[in-house]
Amino acid sequence: MHTEEVATHRADAEDEPDAVLASLRRRLRTYDLPVSRLAWAGAMALFGLALVLRLWGLGTVDELIFDETYYVKDGYALTQEGVEMSWPEDHDAVFESGDVNTYESTGSYVVHPPLGKWLIGAGMMVLGPDSPWGWRLSTAVLGSVAVLMLTLIGRRLFRSTTVGLIAGLLLAIDGLHIVHSRTSLLDPFLMFFVLAAFGALLVDRDRFREHLAVRAAQLQLDAELPPALGVSGGLRPWRLLAGALLGMACAVKWSGLYALAVFGIMTVLWDWWARRTAAQKNWLLGGFVKDAIPAFFATVGTALVVYIASWAGWFASSVGYNRHLAAEEGTATGNGILDSLRSLWLYHRQAYEFHIGLDTEHPYQANPLGWPLMLRPTNFYYRSYEYGEHGCEVAKCASHILSVGNPVIWWLGTLAVLITLVIAIVRFDGRAWAALAGIAAGYLPWLLYTDRTIFTFYAVVFEPWLILCLAYVLGLLIGPARADSERRLAGGLFAGSLLVLIVLVSAFFWPIWTGEVIDLEQWRYRMWLPSWT
Repeated sequence: MHTEEVATHRADAEDEPDAVLASLRRRLRTYDLPVSRLAWAGAMALFGLALVLRLWGLGTVDELIFDETYYVKDGYALTQEGVEMSWPEDHDAVFESGDVNTYESTGSYVVHPPLGKWLIGAGMMVLGPDSPWGWRLSTAVLGSVAVLMLTLIGRRLFRSTTVGLIAGLLLAIDGLHIVHSRTSLLDPFLMFFVLAAFGALLVDRDRFREHLAVRAAQLQLDAELPPALGVSGGLRPWRLLAGALLGMACAVKWSGLYALAVFGIMTVLWDWWARRTAAQKNWLLGGFVKDAIPAFFATVGTALVVYIASWAGWFASSVGYNRHLAAEEGTATGNGILDSLRSLWLYHRQAYEFHIGLDTEHPYQANPLGWPLMLRPTNFYYRSYEYGEHGCEVAKCASHILSVGNPVIWWLGTLAVLITLVIAIVRFDGRAWAALAGIAAGYLPWLLYTDRTIFTFYAVVFEPWLILCLAYVLGLLIGPARADSERRLAGGLFAGSLLVLIVLVSAFFWPIWTGEVIDLEQWRYRMWLPSWT
């Protein structure tokens, strides 16, 4: 290009600074996400639906079901003593009767961090430990908030209100998520914090790209050379928030570490792509120095601080299990802080050995290869009744809580994950890769532990991303706004019909997600696979 042409081009650019910024924003895909009354009205409606489905009859089953026997009692003890306490054997009936202050004077050996149990305890502080509502309030509320979050995350990720609303609807009415939101286990809290961290990183991504576009436009208009390693990324509070949320995920269950690793890589790859797209020289080295290293401290460093802080009750206690393990093993230094941290490390080593050695057979253990197809769902609760018992009006009735997802959602969702993978590879679609990142973090690591005692209900942690893939594929079937109206009509009718079918299937399975007393024959109609019984 001749000098005169360069000068003319520069003059044009200076005359139209908005055009330069707009060009960079298009390349970096920092499309505006305008405030939409429809989007917010739809999201709040889905939040309301989720609340109703999760709170309706929450206390009907007034027994501790499945692993609530551990986590509810641990949650209560944490609110009283700051640590989990030991309980007498076969003590559920006593606790259920309202006699809750009957734990022993010694700390309990637990193999999961305390945050999830603290949250369960918070619900009991609101509604009382003698109420089944109190036991399950926290999971019900946060499970409903997760529906709201997924709706907004889907809209931001795919820049589509329709896709976001589809994703929120599917999560609101799916059985696996409903059962978890009505039962006080740790996995729904893990899912909540991982999903929230993903959303925070999405916001961070968009703000970084906008910042990069503005700075690059300024440099171009001022005819300045950019710094050797590229422009600074600026303050990134959403990345710090994501680190804190991932620390909370790890403070619920250690499997949050997989999300910390995968999402940490994801956010750095996003930054590298943005710098390369903005035509910054040395984008790889610059991204490493200015993005990757700060990202490590912002995510891993913050997560570590939050995780250790979650053990505050244990540090403050004198009766917490293994509280003085360093001294007991003869490795104490005499420094209180160092010895406490050393004891915590030794305690973690014991718990890790427990986890990797857990191979006791269980009737509902399931190979992770079958999780997406719901081949062996976990039975949380089952009671059979004769005529006249608990409202049974026929010869035999059943009350069942089976953590099985809506089969249509999960079977189509599994297919959608494969389609999304193909699209990600063939089209280099970053939206598809982002949706798959949650699958990689929440599902793929379990394929390494097929010899351990593991269960299908763990799948709730990666469920939001399976649903994002399904909503994405349905959005592709409907077509973009610029597509031919007839094509969008046909796609919309097909997707709408499919959603109606999914809603009807959820209504059909509702009794076995909530423990309703139903005719035994009706119960059999809902056992679609022999492996569900």
